[in-house]
Amino acid sequence: MTDQTSTPGAPDPRGPGGPDRETEIERLHRLEASSGSARRRGDTRRHTDAATVAALDIPTRPDANAPITSVAQAGATGRATGMGPGVARRRGRRSWSIKLLGLAGILGFLLTWELVPRLGIVDARFMPPASEAIAALFRNFGLTAFWEAVGDTMLAWALGMLIAVSLAAVLGFIIGSSTFLRRFTNSTIEFMRPVPSVALIPLAVLLFGVKIESSLMLIVYASFWQVLIQVLYGVADVDNVAMNTARSYGLGPFARLRYVIFPTTLPYLMTGVRLAAAVALILAVTAQLIIGTPGLGNEIAKAQSGGATAAMYALVLATGLLGVIINLVMRVIERRVLAWHSSVRTEVAK
Repeated sequence: MTDQTSTPGAPDPRGPGGPDRETEIERLHRLEASSGSARRRGDTRRHTDAATVAALDIPTRPDANAPITSVAQAGATGRATGMGPGVARRRGRRSWSIKLLGLAGILGFLLTWELVPRLGIVDARFMPPASEAIAALFRNFGLTAFWEAVGDTMLAWALGMLIAVSLAAVLGFIIGSSTFLRRFTNSTIEFMRPVPSVALIPLAVLLFGVKIESSLMLIVYASFWQVLIQVLYGVADVDNVAMNTARSYGLGPFARLRYVIFPTTLPYLMTGVRLAAAVALILAVTAQLIIGTPGLGNEIAKAQSGGATAAMYALVLATGLLGVIINLVMRVIERRVLAWHSSVRTEVAK
C-alpha cells in the first residue's frame, strides 16, 4: 500500500496552497450564495461581499458602510440615488422657491418703477408710474387695433423665423458636411455675421419701402446667423467613430444624415432656434418702429409722437410679454423634442 502522507517539502498535487486554498474557495462560494439569498429575501442588513474577503478591486467597490440598495438605486458610491419621497419633496420646495424668487423680482421692479416718478426722481410726464402703464395695457386688451398690431408683429416674426431656420438648417448641414465648403465659407461667414441688422434698414427701405418685406429682410438676416452657427457646431461635433461605423455598415449619405448627423446636431439646432426666436421679435419691433411697417413698433412710435406716454409704456410692456411667452413656448418645444437628451433629463431631474 502506498503511503498517502505527503513528504515534507514536496509539492502538493492539488496545486499551490493545498487544502487551505480549497477551503478558502469553498468558504467564498458559501458567502456569495448566502449573500445572494439574503438579497432575494429582502434582507436589508449589511452583507459581506466575496470580493471584500478576497481583497479584490477595493478602490472601485461601493462604500462598505453604505446600506444595501437595489441596482437601480445604487450609484458609484453605493449610496441610494433613487427618487424617494424625501427627494421629491425637496425638489418641489426648491422649484417653488425659485418661482417665488422670480415673482419677487418682478414685483420689486414694478415697485421701483412706481416709486421713481411719484418721488420726483423722474418727471412723471416722461415716465408715468407703473400702475398707469399697466392700466393702459389692460385697456388695450379690449381694443381691436391693439390685437391687429399684435397680429402684424407675430406674422412678421413667424414668417421671418420660418425662412431663417429653413435656410440656415439646410445650408448648415451642407456646409458642415464638407471640409472644403467649411474652409471656403469661413471667412465670408465671419465677415457678414457681425454686421448689425439695423445697418440694413436703408437698403430694406430702398428695396421694399414700408412693406412687410422690409421687416422680413431684417428678421431673416439677424436670425439666420444664430441658427447657422449652431448647426455648424453641431455637425462638427459628430463622432468620427460613429460615422465610420455607419459607412462600414453600408449607410448612404442620407441615411448617415438621418441616423448619425441629425441626432447629434439637433440639440445645437434647437438652441439656435430658441436664440433666433428672441432676436426675430426684437428685429420685428425695431423694423416697425423705425421703418413704419404695421405692428406694435409702429404703434409705439405713434404713441410717442402723440405724447401718450402711458399708452407708449403699455405697448412696451406688451412687447415684453410677447417675448416672455415666445421664450416659454420655445423652451417647452425644446424639452419635448430633446426629451431623450441627457441635458434635458438632467435639467428635469434638478
